[in-house]
Amino acid sequence: MSTAAYIHSHALVDKDVVLGNNTKVWAFAQIMSGASIGENCSISGGCFLEGGSKIGSRVTLKNGCLIWDGITIEDDCFIGPNVVFSNDKEPRSPRMPLAKERYSNPANWRVETIIKKGASIGAGTVITPGITIGAYAMIGAGSLITKDVPDHALCYGSPAIIKGSVCLCGTKIDSSSCTKCGYKSN
Repeated sequence: MSTAAYIHSHALVDKDVVLGNNTKVWAFAQIMSGASIGENCSISGGCFLEGGSKIGSRVTLKNGCLIWDGITIEDDCFIGPNVVFSNDKEPRSPRMPLAKERYSNPANWRVETIIKKGASIGAGTVITPGITIGAYAMIGAGSLITKDVPDHALCYGSPAIIKGSVCLCGTKIDSSSCTKCGYKSN
């Protein structure tokens, strides 16, 4: 049995947004036309999702996240409060006469960013354009991500650097197996 998405009366969700079953959009979130969100997600207050953003299933976006066109967040991800993504490596105001033609087509400026399955991103992190954060990676709060992050990496700092590895359960591990949940990597 499925349940339709819940949209709080104080959320702004455009008509052609795709919302999966059991997804909840809380007060003061805004989701623009062309955004896509999977099943069983939680979109907290103050989040902004631009058209062209893609969110998988079972994703949590905590308060104040900014998700732009060209950002893909795969299934089972956690995005902490006030995480900011960007999608343009050479930003200018599209209203500036010199930049107007560049911004007439998103293919001229938009850079895609991918957050792979199960990744967690700590509060206040800034992610520069064109980044891939690997599956089950964990990014510490307040980090500045300027380079790709491999699967299972524990990464933090400004700019962030890899500080270790994490298990599927989120525990820091020093080998190919987790003493907390028993997971063993290949």
